[in-house]
Amino acid sequence: MGCVRLQALEIPSSITSIGDFVFFHCYSLQSIEIPNSITSIGRQVFENCKELKSVSFEKNSKLESIGDYAFAYCKSLTSIEIPDGVTSIGEGAFAWCDSLTSVTIGNSVTNIGKNAFYGCDSLTSVTFSDTSTWYRISRYDDNAYENWQNKTGGTEIDVTDASNNAGYFKSTYINYYWYKI
Repeated sequence: MGCVRLQALEIPSSITSIGDFVFFHCYSLQSIEIPNSITSIGRQVFENCKELKSVSFEKNSKLESIGDYAFAYCKSLTSIEIPDGVTSIGEGAFAWCDSLTSVTIGNSVTNIGKNAFYGCDSLTSVTFSDTSTWYRISRYDDNAYENWQNKTGGTEIDVTDASNNAGYFKSTYINYYWYKI
């Protein structure tokens, strides 16, 4: 935490999860490849890694979850491809990534936390690999969090247009939980 001069990082394949805050404030970190052995990325792991330009996932990734604010304030990140297998993207996971223009969401994602891409003003494309029925729930609705977890009470939304999706995530529906059945 706070390793301000770290520029590159190789995570050994013997590691299966990256715990909360591990690389928080590693300002100089420029790229990271997540090995296929990793099943979870914790809360705020790479938050405020301002020089992080590239995040890649090794082929046959076993990653299942990306924690709350895991990549928030990664101001140099331009694109992210969430691998198939990930089921959950946490609240604010990529918030305030100013340079982020393109996101691809893998086909296994079923939950996206509120404000996942809030403040990503350069975002122009969010592509869902699986465009089956998605729902959104305002965080201000009664029992919003519980309904999101139980996948009930949402409003259906069309996610087939990548440009519209970008608008939804960066401004229109920022305070919404998202889920897929």
